[in-house]
Amino acid sequence: MKLAFAGKGGVGKTSITSWMADWMARSGQNVWMIDADTALSLGQSSGLDAGVLPVSVSSRTDLVRDRIHEEGFLNLNPEVGDLPEELAVELPLHEEPFPGVDPGKKRLLVMGGLSNAGGGCACDANALLKALLAHIVMDSDDCVLVDLEAGVEHLGRGTAMHVDGLVVVSEPSIRSFQTASEVGRMASELGLDNQVLVINRYLGGEPPKLDHLPQNSFTMPQLPGLVERQMSDGNVLNLPESVEIDAIMEKIVSTLQKMTKA
Repeated sequence: MKLAFAGKGGVGKTSITSWMADWMARSGQNVWMIDADTALSLGQSSGLDAGVLPVSVSSRTDLVRDRIHEEGFLNLNPEVGDLPEELAVELPLHEEPFPGVDPGKKRLLVMGGLSNAGGGCACDANALLKALLAHIVMDSDDCVLVDLEAGVEHLGRGTAMHVDGLVVVSEPSIRSFQTASEVGRMASELGLDNQVLVINRYLGGEPPKLDHLPQNSFTMPQLPGLVERQMSDGNVLNLPESVEIDAIMEKIVSTLQKMTKA
């Protein structure tokens, strides 16, 4: 499957992306993890040491220059087929694969946000990022998980049409639900209608009735093991609650698969 994850900052979408990737790999599937959030925390949440995190594509001015300004001309459709294998790093599994399963690979590609703080034209980096994301989503036969920022700006209309579903993550708060509703609206305008809502750190109650909140919803309870872990470690894998997390990941994928076939 090819899934995008979005929601308000701090709601836990990066953790859920990490859990989903590990569950898929332990189920025998090869997974591309695409960090397209400015926080750049998907690697650490998946157990990668901060010292070996790859440099984000958006900060690689050499790549932007070579691919977007190739031979002195502005190229908004650059060749990027070689970049995923060149720039990605492989991530370890933090738990045993499921019985009788040959585990798949998890590979991380850090795209980064579109900050112009380092100088140069952010639109040039944007062109490279969009081309790279479109290549992986549209041309790869592996599972692809994209950790987005709050919006869906990284997903152009053509790319969104090749994503099997959007996982909108929210905390149980009105501001977070409002952001989730806006994300759902923007995704629908791109033609990405297969959406599910994950209410993270759920303590009970009903979500508000907002027009564009996904109708299919799942709840992720407060996880004491994660709360304790995060005091000293960014890794969200191999928690005491892993069995419960795996069951929720399986339900999310099953629901999106049914929606895709409908």
